[in-house]
Amino acid sequence: MKRLKLTGRSKRMQHFQELNNKSELNLVSMMDIFTILVFFLLVSSGSQQLQGSKDMKLPTSIAKKVPQETLVISITKDSLLVQGHAVGKLTDVITASEAGFTPLETELKFQSSRTVLSNAPADAARAVTIMGDETIPYQLLRKILTACRNANYTQIAFAAYQQSKSKK
Repeated sequence: MKRLKLTGRSKRMQHFQELNNKSELNLVSMMDIFTILVFFLLVSSGSQQLQGSKDMKLPTSIAKKVPQETLVISITKDSLLVQGHAVGKLTDVITASEAGFTPLETELKFQSSRTVLSNAPADAARAVTIMGDETIPYQLLRKILTACRNANYTQIAFAAYQQSKSKK
């Protein structure tokens, strides 16, 4: 086949297309996406939430004050956990003869020795959050509270779902 001879104008147009036909990365759009991601991560990490389990139904509360971050005692349907670490079975806690529960006291004292308070004396009151089903028996709750008091955790809070404001 016969090749057509390119004119000067055709050569310039072909050269211009070769220079300007390269695809480039649009940095403005990418920066917008990353900005949205950063804001999303900042907002989602800023909220403080306790991790509950599916078999636990927390009571509801209308309190507006956000709780401070503390040591968490979780009461599931068959075990007692401190910071996610199993301390004992609920049947053992309920059937324990003493007023408190010794393994829980031991774990709480261990946790208090791990956390160093900067300006507080060694016998300073410590804070704990109890997270349990709204139907736990009072006998169980009383033993947990006694163990907390014996381990010098006297600032006790109960985890609850915050009830939303209803519009009337």
